[in-house]
This record gives sequence, C-alpha cells and structure tokens, in this order.
Amino acid sequence: MKIDFANLQLQYQKYKLEIDTSINAVLNKSSYIMGDQVKKLETELSKFTNTKNTITCSNGTDALLLALKALEIKPNDEVITTPFTFISTAETIASLKAKPVFVDIEKDTFNIDANLIEDVISDKTKAIMPVSLFGQPADMDHIQTIADKYKLKIIVDGAQSFGSTYNGIFDSCIGDISITSFFPSKPLGCYGDGGAVFTNSDQYAEKIRMLRVHGQNKRYHYKYIGMGGRLDTIQAAILLAKLPHYTKELAEREKVAKKYKDLIKKNLEIPVIKSNRTTSWGQYTLRINDRDQVQKKLNDKGIPTAIYYPVPLHLQECFKYLNYKKNDFPVAEESSNCVLSLPMNAYLSDDNISYIAQTLNNI
Repeated sequence: MKIDFANLQLQYQKYKLEIDTSINAVLNKSSYIMGDQVKKLETELSKFTNTKNTITCSNGTDALLLALKALEIKPNDEVITTPFTFISTAETIASLKAKPVFVDIEKDTFNIDANLIEDVISDKTKAIMPVSLFGQPADMDHIQTIADKYKLKIIVDGAQSFGSTYNGIFDSCIGDISITSFFPSKPLGCYGDGGAVFTNSDQYAEKIRMLRVHGQNKRYHYKYIGMGGRLDTIQAAILLAKLPHYTKELAEREKVAKKYKDLIKKNLEIPVIKSNRTTSWGQYTLRINDRDQVQKKLNDKGIPTAIYYPVPLHLQECFKYLNYKKNDFPVAEESSNCVLSLPMNAYLSDDNISYIAQTLNNI
C-alpha cells in the first residue's frame, strides 16, 4: 500500500469544479494583483475566525514580518519565542536586527513553556511570540498574564493552526496580532505561497495594509518602509473555493487523529491536546526513542513520515551569534531527536490508517 502524506491531489479532484471555476474567473478578468477575490477572502476569513481585521499576504513568513513591523520591533529589541519551530519564527525577528530570546518547551504539547518566560524578560524585551505548534495553541492565559504584567505585545505564530481554538476562541483572535500560513501542505492551503495577518486593532490593521504594499498610503506616496507582501488574486480565488469546506475538513482531521489514538498500541507518546484547546492537526507527531530506525521501516512499507524539526533553532549555524549551546534547552533538544510525524489529512481512509497503525505496532 502506498500512502500520501498530504493528499493534495485527492483534495483537488474533490473540489475541482469549484476551484477551476474560481481560478477561471480571475483569468477572465485578468486582475492578478489585489483583485476583488483578495478583499472577498479577507472578509470571509474574518467571518470564519470572528476577527475584526484580516490582511492577506504573500506567505506566513511575511505575515510574521508584517506583524513585527506593525509593532515597531527595532534593532536590539528582544522577542521571546521557542527554539522548537520552523525557522521563520526567529528568522523574522533577526531580520529586523532584533534578538530572538529562546525559552524551552513543554514536553507534552511541544509549545513554549510559559513557566519559563519571566526568567528571560529584560528591559529590552518588547514582545512574546508563542507558536501554536502542530496546530495546538500554547498556554495563552499564562502568556497573556505575563504580557500584561510587563506591558509586552503578543504575536501568535499560527502558521500551522488555522481553525484551532483556545477556550472556545479561534487562535486568530488571540494576542495583539496573529498570523497563519496557506502553504499548500497546511491544513488550509493554496497552490503556492500565501498567508494572512489577523488583528482586532484597527490601528495595526491600517498600518499592515500599508506595509504589505511598500508602506504606501496612496499611489506612489509612502508613509513607511514596507515590503512587497501581497497575496496574488489566483491564490485568493483558490482559498475562496476551499474555505467553505474547511470546517468539515477539520472534523475529518479530528477523526483521523482519534483513529490513530485508538489503533496505535505500541508504547509511544502520542499527541496530548489540552482540554481547553482544539487543534487543526497541522501534524500528528509522536515521540519515538528509536525514531530513525522506525522511520526507515515505515518508509520501506510505503508510509511517508516527516521530522519537524531535526535541529532546534538555538543550535542552527545561523544563530551561533546568540551564543546558545547544547543542553541550554533540553526538552527541545530531546524532542528534535525523537519526533516523527505520521501522514495527516482529511482524506486518509480507514484502510490507510489501519495499515499505518498496524505497521507501526509491528515494528
């Protein structure tokens, strides 16, 4: 049996008529940049998340950069975040010549350990950037309490978590600014790069809208140093066709996760979802002591897997200048040595799931 990790082709075939019709509407009008579909998508995303303002953009990385710029993060400012995440989280901080300050993670959720944040706050700290890793929000009540105490801003990196909730609220509504990514393999993905920024602040929203078009407030008049960060109209059209199906897809991903939980009998650490949170199941990630051997055996049986992430950020060469060293963040380091993500998408059949679980149990 051959398993597809993301099943993007099957999803396309399922929604082919709607997607093709939506793309053709853009082609027929030839409005490829900031066409009507972009504004319509922003409206629909705000409705979906119950967020006041949605600003689409070119990708999840640029969404983080726009958020940091909107909060006026400057050189030598410090932003607290996690070392166990995709590089964009810290890369965007560093690109503004600010300093990413890392805090270790919780073993069960893989998210930033809020109990450790206050230990690294300094007079240079300006913001906290928790990541809703693998689709589950971090301990946002605790993080918000800390932010309020020290007058810090919060940017939620929800690149993997669109549609997840914390205390019944979409994580797009949490913090000062939240972002997501529409990379094709994300729970809600387009057919190229795409992202969005969410905020209930009209002030931040107005600034972000200018920043994504080079800081322009009217044609060829520039209020800020901005960037070319627009979402193109064809990608907006694709997302508009897929969004109406997304609630059902989230439910199907939840069913897949439950079946994995019921069927995996091997002595493994399966994902832990806190009772006050839901997850988009951006990934279904296990802890496996003999990870590399297991991965090879699964691959030999036609089961694709992925490692998110094999090296934590504080040990990456590009961040050597921060002077972190091995064992500074033991939970993140241990996680990098044992995590393995199984196929996760709304279109895994019962036979697929049973085959994956049975193969894993027999290794």
